[in-house]
Amino acid sequence: MLEAVLAFLAGLLIGSFLNVCVYRLPRDLSVVRPRSHCPACENQIDWYDNIPVLSYLILGGRCRHCRERISLRYPVVELATASAFALCVTKLGLTWPAAKFSILSAILITLIATDLEERILPDEFTLGGTVLGIALSGVVPLDPGIASFLLFGTIGQRWLSVVESLTGAFVASGLIWGFAWLYGKIRKREVLGLGDVKMIAMLGAFLGLEEALLILCVAGFVGSLVGVIYIVAAKKDWSTYELPYGSFIGAAGLAIALWAQVLRAH
Repeated sequence: MLEAVLAFLAGLLIGSFLNVCVYRLPRDLSVVRPRSHCPACENQIDWYDNIPVLSYLILGGRCRHCRERISLRYPVVELATASAFALCVTKLGLTWPAAKFSILSAILITLIATDLEERILPDEFTLGGTVLGIALSGVVPLDPGIASFLLFGTIGQRWLSVVESLTGAFVASGLIWGFAWLYGKIRKREVLGLGDVKMIAMLGAFLGLEEALLILCVAGFVGSLVGVIYIVAAKKDWSTYELPYGSFIGAAGLAIALWAQVLRAH
């Protein structure tokens, strides 16, 4: 119980930093300097107004100085990250798998938020996450897949897992890029951004090819359904509305990773 509480508190702090990334990275701003400030009045935020979730509740969701409303995204990201960290530690203990899936959760929560707000998936989290996923595959082995079938007995288990990770990253992203390219040629317009392709590569690196493809199927179905309902209800233009597909990929990835790898661990 104590470990889960500490993980929750750590998640709140990490979530607070992720909020900085969500706001600054799409604007090409440093995530280190300057200190946090209100985007509306530009007054520096004091430490006691920057306590995750608690400060938002005390201030009533408004800036202390100008009373401009603070986005609900801040406490949501903090609570989501804290909950994911606590879940991973509760089910997996203080282990490398818990660290791996906590990191993946933090990456996906950030990408969901940036895509919803700015329609941007920062390379720092997609490409950086891909490299991290490949590195962690040597520490937390992936489930056997196509690479294990083809290379079984030729290399050690640790390197086999790394090959599985590389296969997941390159094959999953290559398939979705090829499909999007072909469909775009037919429709004569871009249907999928490179950010989405990089995000799939990151998920393939963390989870392997099979789960990356499952995430694509779930995200495609749910995204299409929700997108149609929203466009009709909000009376958006079908030809110009940009669906935040990365957010659906992230939500599907988060749900599948936590369910398949964490909740079903015991």
